[in-house]
Amino acid sequence: MAGDYNNEAMSGTIPENVVLIGKKPPMNYVLAVVTQFNNGARSVKVRARGNAISRAVDVAEISRNRFVNDVKVENIAISSEEIANEDGTKSKVSAIEITLSK
Repeated sequence: MAGDYNNEAMSGTIPENVVLIGKKPPMNYVLAVVTQFNNGARSVKVRARGNAISRAVDVAEISRNRFVNDVKVENIAISSEEIANEDGTKSKVSAIEITLSK
């Protein structure tokens, strides 16, 4: 997963069953997860890095407990990625990928 998150986001090749978590309210991402399952997806990956990690956990738990009852957490992968800052220096950022499946 390390490095894939940034490369996929930059190139626009994010798979259909992946929800990237950002700064929007959690319910926006819950809607995306529920929509994926309603469209027939067997599994959905919720990805986040940095400060959005806690929001990703919230999205997975809200989706699982309130909206799609027969979903379980299949896998949780954590990693760190090295990203370039605006001033040219590099820093490490934590990342998480939570796989939800029916």
